[in-house]
Amino acid sequence: MASVSNQPSKKKRNPGNSGQHPHHQNSGDSGSRGGQTVKFARRTSSGRYVSLSREDLDVSGDIPGDYMNYTVHIPSTPDNQPTDSSSVAAKAEEQYVSNSLFTGGFNSVTRAHLMDKVIDNEVRHPQMVGSKGSICAMSACDGNVMTDERGQDVTPCDCRFRICRDCYLDAQKENGLCPGCKEPYKSVDYDDDDVEYSNRTLQLPPGEGRNSNNMTMMRRNQNGEFDHNRWLFETQGTYGYGSAFWPQEDMYGEDGGDGIPGGMMDASDKPWKPLSRTLPIPAGIISPYRLLMLVRLVVLVFFLQWRIVHPNEDAVWLWGMSVVCEVWFAFSWVLDQVPKIHPVNRATDLQALHDKFDMPSPSNPTARSDLPGVDVFVSTADPEKEPPLVTANTILSILSVDYPVEKVACYISDDGGALLTFEAMAEAASFADLWVPFCRKHDIEPRNPESYFCMKTDPTKNKSRSDFVKDRRKMKREYDEFKVRVNALPDSIRRRSEAFNAREEMKKVKHMRESGADPLETIKVQKATWMADGTHWPGTWAVSAPDHAKGDHSGILQVMLKPPSCDPVMGNSEDVLIDYSDVDIRLPMFVYVSREKRPGYDHNKKAGAMNALVRASAILSNGPFMLNLDCDHYIYNCKAVREGMCFVMDRGGEDICYVQFPQRFEGIDPSDRYANRNTVFFDGNMRALDGVQGPVYVGTGCMFRRFALYGFNPPQTEKFETAKNDSEMQPLNASDLDPDLDVHLLPKRFGNSTMLAESIPIAEFHARPLADHPAVKFGRPPGLLRAPRDPLEAAAVAEAVSVISCWYEDKTEWGDRVGWIYGSVTEDVVTGYRMHNRGWRSVYCVTKRDAFRGSAPINLTDRLHQVLRWATGSVEIFFSRNNAFLASRKLKALQRLAYLNVGIYPFTSIFLIVYCFLPALSLFSGQFIVQTLNITFLVYLLIITVCLIMLAILEVKWSGVALEEWWRNEQFWLISGTSAHLAAVVQGLLKVIAGIEISFTLTSKSAAEDEDDIYADLYLVKWTSLMIPPIVIAMINIIAIVWAFARTIYSSVPAWSKFIGGAFFSFWVLAHLYPFAKGLMGRRGKTPTIVFVWSGLIAITLSLLYMAISPPKGTTTESVGGGFQFP
Repeated sequence: MASVSNQPSKKKRNPGNSGQHPHHQNSGDSGSRGGQTVKFARRTSSGRYVSLSREDLDVSGDIPGDYMNYTVHIPSTPDNQPTDSSSVAAKAEEQYVSNSLFTGGFNSVTRAHLMDKVIDNEVRHPQMVGSKGSICAMSACDGNVMTDERGQDVTPCDCRFRICRDCYLDAQKENGLCPGCKEPYKSVDYDDDDVEYSNRTLQLPPGEGRNSNNMTMMRRNQNGEFDHNRWLFETQGTYGYGSAFWPQEDMYGEDGGDGIPGGMMDASDKPWKPLSRTLPIPAGIISPYRLLMLVRLVVLVFFLQWRIVHPNEDAVWLWGMSVVCEVWFAFSWVLDQVPKIHPVNRATDLQALHDKFDMPSPSNPTARSDLPGVDVFVSTADPEKEPPLVTANTILSILSVDYPVEKVACYISDDGGALLTFEAMAEAASFADLWVPFCRKHDIEPRNPESYFCMKTDPTKNKSRSDFVKDRRKMKREYDEFKVRVNALPDSIRRRSEAFNAREEMKKVKHMRESGADPLETIKVQKATWMADGTHWPGTWAVSAPDHAKGDHSGILQVMLKPPSCDPVMGNSEDVLIDYSDVDIRLPMFVYVSREKRPGYDHNKKAGAMNALVRASAILSNGPFMLNLDCDHYIYNCKAVREGMCFVMDRGGEDICYVQFPQRFEGIDPSDRYANRNTVFFDGNMRALDGVQGPVYVGTGCMFRRFALYGFNPPQTEKFETAKNDSEMQPLNASDLDPDLDVHLLPKRFGNSTMLAESIPIAEFHARPLADHPAVKFGRPPGLLRAPRDPLEAAAVAEAVSVISCWYEDKTEWGDRVGWIYGSVTEDVVTGYRMHNRGWRSVYCVTKRDAFRGSAPINLTDRLHQVLRWATGSVEIFFSRNNAFLASRKLKALQRLAYLNVGIYPFTSIFLIVYCFLPALSLFSGQFIVQTLNITFLVYLLIITVCLIMLAILEVKWSGVALEEWWRNEQFWLISGTSAHLAAVVQGLLKVIAGIEISFTLTSKSAAEDEDDIYADLYLVKWTSLMIPPIVIAMINIIAIVWAFARTIYSSVPAWSKFIGGAFFSFWVLAHLYPFAKGLMGRRGKTPTIVFVWSGLIAITLSLLYMAISPPKGTTTESVGGGFQFP
């Protein structure tokens, strides 16, 4: 797709277009589409915009006078390189952009509002929005001087005259003289980069027709000298390292001398080591497991054949229902069990990853990382349901992840557009100034502050620094204050808004008095929500208003933490709470995003929000890999991202679409009553699928390859087998990426953003493994990703605002082929299925220390509603074109069975609920599913049961699941199958057949009484209609057992065999429903035990009384009283 980048980015600098909406273009005409026109302005107290320019401004005719805007002159771009002071201009632009709140959307102008402050407290870290430098030395100017990554003043002239960004640009425009020394500004580069690194990100080699004057492709380093390394790569020359870069061995002295033989070795000179390896299950476990699977399958076939040819003539209806259910259960067991035939374990080598990508070498003396970038996505929608403090802790765990700082970019999607979330994220970014270096200094785990300070273990374990206890005590105090600030934000925002609204009301009253208006006239002032800098919040207001409601607000983008420098920035002990003198204090890039929402548009819930993040991140950071997390799932293992990289950067990793991590949960009761941990699925089914084509995508804790999420097919590496040397290092053209893709139809697939289209081949190229082994046929040259990233530009941020607008996806393939797939409640499973269906494979990464941890509902009702949502999504998949029956040949057979099971398993509830009633029907009727309990039936039943138990034991062995967890999973399978799964099937059938949508919601709620008990929610009884089927099943089976027992005792010819058969299966049903019954009882001790004892006695007494009044046929009343005998 090199031709995708043939057209340079069009970034216009025409002030005459300031009043024209840049998006009023034909969505299909990307070639003629202009760049983003950015309005830099400051909002007044009433929410209006006033220009920041010092020049005379012309007021646009169609905009009121208070909206005085001007078009910013876009600084250095690949097509317009400045001749002087490029580094200073770029830094000034980046600082100005990172301190601005960008808003825009459909039929509106993209504006950048300079934020004087985002939180009430002082901002300390120089990367954070709102950080300030010294005051400008120009007279009558109160602007702040530009700062570097350490927060030090940047003076563009040798005389060190302090000047702000606006005054500097004005001086450059007027005469190019420094206002201090009156001398021309010199071209001073303040980067400390080594000469072998370019000061711009290395792009793809120029394709056919690409402008050769593009500065991003010039083969010169930052000193203007010829860069031989880059020339080798871009001219397809021989790429390698040797003695030209490092002295020979004999130059380092003889053996036994002081020299180091060979000196510093390059990665290509070291023995090649794999980054990951597959660990097969021991043959002593997997071989009997497969044999038992085959034996049980054969026995099931013979058993079903015997059941069909031996009907129960006395109760054909009972026999018929049981046979149909048993056939379906056998089919469902095959779908679930057969894909487990080849489970695998995997291991990673983090040391080999470090040696290959992060070690210093002759070509990389400063040890810059060659790892690809990672964009981390966190989604939240409602701060009332998802507490901002929980989200803030998740963000802090991401910002402190053990991965090259300059390679990480964190994005938070606030789908509710709430100021509370915005300011909570700003507080988190401010607190990260202390927390992240603290984690690096003392190697803290976990790096979620709440989880870390709540640990029960000894915090001093494995800590070697003498100042750890003192630092930890200070950090604990700071975190407690941080929690107080975040928890106080709702009241703070409310009080602030009330004060500003009262001020506006007083202003209006004063204006009415001065104008002589009627004093009795009602004063109407909009109840706005105000930001900390005294301006209107552009998102959702507490009191909804036009353009400020949950489903009606503009797009918002704020760079909370600007991109860090490419080299470490060590802290100091001055003016800092903790001594960070030998710790890197840089923070990863952090961006707040709230996509535009308008009435009449389908925003597609979470899937739409994730796709908006994909597009915005492609323009701002374009990380080749993306990690998505729920707001309550934090990074528990700081090396989790590196663990995932071991798979995608290893040989053969080019066809991995995503790396799925298991979900682990906290706050679950020790007995795991409702199988919330779901370990059978995460440690059993997912490991088994890892041996086929890969695990399914489960919605969180998954690291995607950006290129695969764009809807492309995996690379055909066999095409490069006969290629010439270094051909695998070249970018692909459009036909290689997708034979069906026409470059002229790119806007139809991805939208009309030129920057987004240009980022696609770069993301694909940077995501390839290193071409450091002859077997790597689809790699990239080492050292490509060591160059620093480009600074932020206004045009790029404005383009990111445009791609999160509500109209952008119209007439494109977003949600259909590209990105997260729309149309299902379980968009995660569908998204992973589409990738597997195109031939990609995925990998399951189980780390020794849990990679991520989150929360799960422990209340019965909440758990049932969670399962209901999953099952509803599966039913939608079954009735859609995502059904695995319609999959392509690229989906492997066992993988197809697994996806078939995903869509079919809810329908098992129909047969399961019938089968749960069969024991009761058998007991009531006096019949059984077979004519008699003969030896053949019992032998078959015994073999099937023994095989099931042995399979469970062996599965526990190779998966590591505890036997109790397996039993809890079996219990909840029946509970959910008779409640939530059945409701999902009914809901899906009504939707497909009649177009009727039914939502099963809570009808009553009760609050936890004991706030000190972390498991208090476990005992809450929240009534829901989903509880009716299990209650009915339990009651009918209990009554049937009592009825049949009494009838058998008082019968003249007791049929104990039929009673035992029916009673055995009734007890089997009741045993599975035991956790459900405990959930209905609530907290232990609330319901006295005597109540249940008396209830049982009353039920038995009533049954005996009924038998005495209406005895069975063939008996008399005398026999009831005098013919009683124990069996």
